Amino acid sequence: MISIDTERRNFLFGLGGLGISHALTQGMTQVQAAASQGYVLGPTGGEHLIHFRDHGQIFIKAGSATGSDNLALGTQEVMVGAGIPVHRHLHMDEAFYVLEGSGVFLLNDVRHSFEEGGTIFIPKNSWHGFANPDHKLLLLWIMSPAGLDGFFRETCNPPGVPAKQLTPEQIREIAHKYGTEFK
Repeated sequence: MISIDTERRNFLFGLGGLGISHALTQGMTQVQAAASQGYVLGPTGGEHLIHFRDHGQIFIKAGSATGSDNLALGTQEVMVGAGIPVHRHLHMDEAFYVLEGSGVFLLNDVRHSFEEGGTIFIPKNSWHGFANPDHKLLLLWIMSPAGLDGFFRETCNPPGVPAKQLTPEQIREIAHKYGTEFK
């Protein structure tokens, strides 16, 4: 026979579950409402993260967490000499606008010089990477559909939070989850 304490505990857990479910639904509704209404961010607005590899700053301005599943947009600071390893996105087109810096961009094994003010477009499934041996880069990135933002959230941290200790294999697994693979 079930005790009154067990019934009470089950009842309270059930109420707690309903409360959490309601809170999550409310939060998602608020995010979706903000995205459908649009929003305006200042220069340092958005989700601020520190990159796991080179400690450059990332600001996610729009993406799946803000209700935009069709587009992700943000900025990424790439520290001098760090570059971005060669990789590809299986389901996403990507574009960069070079806000600061210069270097060499590799697109499907072809080297291209780039400089401040340059634009780079990468169709899905294209191998690409950056080399910036002499200058820090500041890149505006746009991805459609969203996905890169989720990768950054899982591998990077907010400022002041210790860096995640991820192995190269863990990074590859997280990337794969977001339709990205490294060469």
